[in-house]
Amino acid sequence: MHIGELAEKTGLSLRTIRHYDEVGLLKASARTAGGFRLYLPEDFTRLMLIRRMKPLGFTLDEMTGLLAVIDTRQAGQADADSLETRRQLDAFIAETIARRQKLEDQLGMADEFLSLLRAQ
Repeated sequence: MHIGELAEKTGLSLRTIRHYDEVGLLKASARTAGGFRLYLPEDFTRLMLIRRMKPLGFTLDEMTGLLAVIDTRQAGQADADSLETRRQLDAFIAETIARRQKLEDQLGMADEFLSLLRAQ
C-alpha cells in the first residue's frame, strides 16, 4: 500500500509516517520506480504497535529498542540471545504496566475534577 493508504488506516499523518521512516523506526518495505514508499501488511502492524506506544509516553529511542527486541525474538535468535531479549521484553511489559497505571490514576483525577465542576 502507498503511504496515503497507510496513513488513512492508522490515523497517523503522512508527516509522522515520513518522520518514522527518516529516524529508522518504520522503513518502507519497498519503493516504486518513481520513489514512492510502499508498505506491506506487516508494516501496518508495526506502525499500529508504534501508535499504541505513543500515548504511553515512550520516546522514539524506547520504541526503537522495543521493536529491536521484537524483531530479534521473531527471528528466533540463539538461546542466550533469547533469554536476554525475554528479559528486555519483560522490562518493557513492566514499564507499560506502570505507565498504564499512571494514566488510570490521571483519569481518576479527571473524573474527580469533573464531579467537582458539576457540583458547582
